Amino acid sequence: MVAKRRLRVAVFTTSYPRHQDDFAGRFVSDAVAHLRRVGVAVDVVSPGAYSDFGLAFDGGGIMRNIRRRPWLAPLLFLSMVRALRRAARRADLVHAHWLAGAVVALFAGKPFVVTIHGSISGGFLDDFRLCERHPRLVRWVLRRARVVLCVSEALTETVRRTGVENVVFVPNGIAVPDRAGEEAEPLEVFFTGRLSPEKGVRELAAATEGMNLVVTGDGPLRDLVPTRGFVSREELAECFARAAVVVCPSLSEGFGVVCGEAMAYGKPVVASAVGGLANLIEDGRTGILVPPGDVAALRAAIERVLADRGLRQQLGAAARERIESFYGWERVTGATLAAYLTAVEQPTTPADRAPRLATV
Repeated sequence: MVAKRRLRVAVFTTSYPRHQDDFAGRFVSDAVAHLRRVGVAVDVVSPGAYSDFGLAFDGGGIMRNIRRRPWLAPLLFLSMVRALRRAARRADLVHAHWLAGAVVALFAGKPFVVTIHGSISGGFLDDFRLCERHPRLVRWVLRRARVVLCVSEALTETVRRTGVENVVFVPNGIAVPDRAGEEAEPLEVFFTGRLSPEKGVRELAAATEGMNLVVTGDGPLRDLVPTRGFVSREELAECFARAAVVVCPSLSEGFGVVCGEAMAYGKPVVASAVGGLANLIEDGRTGILVPPGDVAALRAAIERVLADRGLRQQLGAAARERIESFYGWERVTGATLAAYLTAVEQPTTPADRAPRLATV
């Protein structure tokens, strides 16, 4: 789908890659690249465009670091609003990411859409919990968005339960490699991601004891698993290709980018039945789902897949087909562009005007 007219969009995000092998906010930068390919002019407002006061790349990201240094929050917010308002002057609309980004977008002075991802900064802000615990606040913010995009069906339903109606399911896009990978010998169990509690790293370590576990990534629980640390995109692709099974034991997950990428490589995935993971995987057909936090069930599922090459091939082939059919970038970019056109074609209302902020 190609834009019918030249749209200009200001994208606001608190997470964006600094270089080719930086995975922070990679799903945002990939989406921006595909939007530009179909003719959308995109200005990105990310750390660097605004002063982050050393909060963006120190540890777990901006929102987690604000909890440690809350006195910087007002300065950070003002810096974000200023930068976004500058970028929005030439834009038709603003596209904010995460609920926290939607709050900043309220002050942009332009119509905005928002993508809800589920969690940010190592799980410090979880959109599922915010919707469940503070539905009135979430409703007040999101009703001011022209369109709310949710990256999983689970998130879509969660947001709708707060009373927000302008919600559509638009997943993160997944690049599908030309060929499925060939598994290595001895068989490898692969995990990649932030090594933190909400990613199920403790459960992973316990469930894979004695197995040939390969791990990439870093985080506070790095000592529990034999991690290789951060790797390049090429090395990560090789790890996916070599894996016999990929494990995603998250306790909370808005979408599940790692799960989707593993499926695109034709790999069977054993994952927790939570959030977006439960939407990506059809249990027993495109992967195996287990109860979150259940170490015994996680280990049993991994052992079952490792013991049956035919099952691995069957699950992997069905998984790759599902990603190609529903999560390819052409489909996702088209849905995003449709949301943009819906947003800009709506008449301007008083809610589109930026609230007064004397110091901006």
